[in-house]
Amino acid sequence: MKDLDQQLSKIKVVPVIAINDAGTAVKLAQTLIENGLPCAEVTFRTKEAAQAIRNMREAYPEMLIGAGTVLTSAQVDQAIDAGVDFIVSPGFNPTTVKYCQQRNVTIIPGVNTPSLVEQAMEMGLQTLKFFPAAPSGGVAMLKALSAVYPVKFMPTGGVSPSNVNDYLSVPSVLACGGTWMVPSELIDGEQWDELAKLVREVSSVLEQ
Repeated sequence: MKDLDQQLSKIKVVPVIAINDAGTAVKLAQTLIENGLPCAEVTFRTKEAAQAIRNMREAYPEMLIGAGTVLTSAQVDQAIDAGVDFIVSPGFNPTTVKYCQQRNVTIIPGVNTPSLVEQAMEMGLQTLKFFPAAPSGGVAMLKALSAVYPVKFMPTGGVSPSNVNDYLSVPSVLACGGTWMVPSELIDGEQWDELAKLVREVSSVLEQ
């Protein structure tokens, strides 16, 4: 897990992606890598997710790939079979967490209250998704949680170019999940030059 934490803290922003056509996955991965974001969290919000992950993994073995919106043990199996490095869930489901631990794959479950953080810690988890970040109190809530609990967070949900540096300024934050640089309409339309521009702009935002 420490190695994953190090990779996330280096990347700083994890593109959270919904892929409607697995045939676009390789070109999307290429666009992300070539423009400075060698990482993807492919969400299981679409039926193409597992195949998209598989296509990315085969084309770019070195890429950091997560499966997002994982809700069931069956989806955990699909994600692992496709070659993911880690699992992300929107909430804290002890059954899913236990299954990931049994399958020896890292899971970053979603939490947004002290009680959920404590339940996650009780199961040995030290890196958690703060979701939905903005509706749950944003940076102020993160600072409050961080003052009490020795865990790391990946805030997602409402993170944008205007506030990403505010989240990253919190010492407990490893990285932020974001969708703004990977809008589905550009992926579906295979508008790779436009996507490349949005991905490159992430670096300029982080340097401000």
